[in-house]
Amino acid sequence: MSKTKQSRAYKGGKKKATGSKPADYKKKTACGKKNPLQKSVQKQAQKTANPTASAVERFCGKIDASSKGFGFLVRDDGGEDLFIPARDMNTALGGDRVIAERTGNNRGAGEARVVEIVERANSTVVGTYKRECGFGIVVADNPRLGSDIFVKNERSMSARDGEKVVVKITGYPLSRRPDGEIIEILGYPDECGVDVLSIIRSYDLHEDFPAGVMREAAALPDSVAEGMAAGRKDYRNECIITIDGDDSRDFDDAVTVSRGKDGLWRLGVHIADVAEYVKSGTKLDAEAYARGTSVYFPDRVLPMLPEKLSCGICSLNEGEDRLTLSVIMYIDNLGNIVRHKIREGVIRSRARMTYSNVAAILEGDAELNKKYDFLVPMLKEMKLLSELLRNKRTARGNIEFDIPECKVVIDENGHTTDVIKYEQLVSHKIIEEFMLACNETVAEHFENLKAPFVYRAHAVPPSEKIQTLIGFVSALGLTFRGNVNEPKSIDFARFLSSLDDKVSGVVNRVALRSMSKATYEPNNVGHFGLAAPYYCHFTSPIRRYPDLMIHRIIKDYIRNGEKAFKKYVPIVAEVSRNSSEREKLAEAAERKVDDLKKADFMRGKIGERYEGVVSGVTEWGIFVELPNTVEGLIRTENLPGEGYVFNPDLFRLDSSEHTFKLGDSLKIEVEKVVGDRVSFILA
Repeated sequence: MSKTKQSRAYKGGKKKATGSKPADYKKKTACGKKNPLQKSVQKQAQKTANPTASAVERFCGKIDASSKGFGFLVRDDGGEDLFIPARDMNTALGGDRVIAERTGNNRGAGEARVVEIVERANSTVVGTYKRECGFGIVVADNPRLGSDIFVKNERSMSARDGEKVVVKITGYPLSRRPDGEIIEILGYPDECGVDVLSIIRSYDLHEDFPAGVMREAAALPDSVAEGMAAGRKDYRNECIITIDGDDSRDFDDAVTVSRGKDGLWRLGVHIADVAEYVKSGTKLDAEAYARGTSVYFPDRVLPMLPEKLSCGICSLNEGEDRLTLSVIMYIDNLGNIVRHKIREGVIRSRARMTYSNVAAILEGDAELNKKYDFLVPMLKEMKLLSELLRNKRTARGNIEFDIPECKVVIDENGHTTDVIKYEQLVSHKIIEEFMLACNETVAEHFENLKAPFVYRAHAVPPSEKIQTLIGFVSALGLTFRGNVNEPKSIDFARFLSSLDDKVSGVVNRVALRSMSKATYEPNNVGHFGLAAPYYCHFTSPIRRYPDLMIHRIIKDYIRNGEKAFKKYVPIVAEVSRNSSEREKLAEAAERKVDDLKKADFMRGKIGERYEGVVSGVTEWGIFVELPNTVEGLIRTENLPGEGYVFNPDLFRLDSSEHTFKLGDSLKIEVEKVVGDRVSFILA
């Protein structure tokens, strides 16, 4: 399992990709860039029926469809969305990339019609099969697809009414809904695991690996032969340990801490050398690139690499020799990393420790202290060093958001038995600080070398979002001191740390929304949230492709020097783009499953009453979050009175008699649960 999750806004925890692109990589063009589509747009724009009239405006963009058949064109040029009536959709479905033209004045300046489908977004669709007389339809789970799918009986795989299915779209008739053929029956929605499986298929994720990938994995060694350690730094005599969750099965980082006679701390971070086994040009590498990341659900993990690697030869298992990329950092008493080394190494973990056990040891648990007496002194040193590093990071302006995260507890039948808040232990903080220090050190080292690289970038927040934050906190009687046009991390850090408990939660949410989204980039722009001028993801190559790419570059540099950099120049931008896209998709799927499982938990709580906090405000209602992080919607029509007006800048709904805003405490009653959506009413 993964390390303790960090804020999804900008942190990362603990895809073919070197000299050429992956074997299964196909270059895609995007609207708005210099590509063949742009020429098509220009040619279409020149075709106008009336040469005396102004040229017809044509735009490239993506369709945002409604279940009622109409849609909107979300333009690539950032202009206003254009309404497209159902009669003018021209078979386009939600997510399709199209060229559309603005329609005549008599039909509204904000309307358009689709004139060309550039790229279809959905080759397959997940939905519920409904049997009709002589045929069937699939009602898509995604309401933004904009249409049901027509299925002839002979193409239904004998699916039964109400079953979840995967349907392949086979045709797009102009006169009716798309044609389809069912290619997989998932089962009835209430059957164990069907809910999560439906989401896996909807997001085009995969549980199983192709046969060719599994054959390559099977051919890898089960252990490190002595000859494989030749030329590497041997760390096997050092006291190196892993610290992970109780249910973790893959261990890609190990640590050690000591103090030298010169007074410097010596921090060793040893990361599994996955790149030694996953080579460029292999099916293993192409599959890892395509997946981009491991995906974590409450009841299962979809790994980036087969188990033979992730839980075997690439897992730093206790008592077994393992190959690593090792970063040794020497740190003074002010928390400054005064020098470092990056080497290919070989280690043998002394102990597989857990977060809970390490925390208990540091809190004085007598039994565990006796059992791990050989580790206790080092664990105490680790705690001291992590506090030193954390204080250093806080002083420079690291932004800490106080946003609760949860753990969903699932039983053997796939049903949710509990939803509980994550508790961050001192051991979580130790590993977090060590990984952050390592990631920064590696990023700075290779930025100084001007190497082609994959950086973890977090840009400065846009000034308009800062302005919204300032307006919101001003309404609360608070003052944010910072330059709107040139905000600094320290301004956010000081402001958030000054808040009292009554407003901390709501202000943290709004401040988090003002942040940019972290991405992978080929150029170093720094990390605003961490107040770090250099940052990358190096520490989790088992579960993130950017880390694996970085390892490959580093190993090539160690062996061949700067001349190795040339072959990576053409590909780091594409790896960065793909990694960002796959991360975004994985996070969306994880949120969807979390919401589904939380809703499953609340299905048995209909009619029960709770106290919660307003966590979101929209024109159609307010969202209320319960102490266990479950969120539900109270629709505007269920609020007292009428005539509510939505104020987006202040996150408020106002009527003549009532106001509802972020942070308000409300007593609610669970009204109903539909799918992954929970509805509340005021109690």
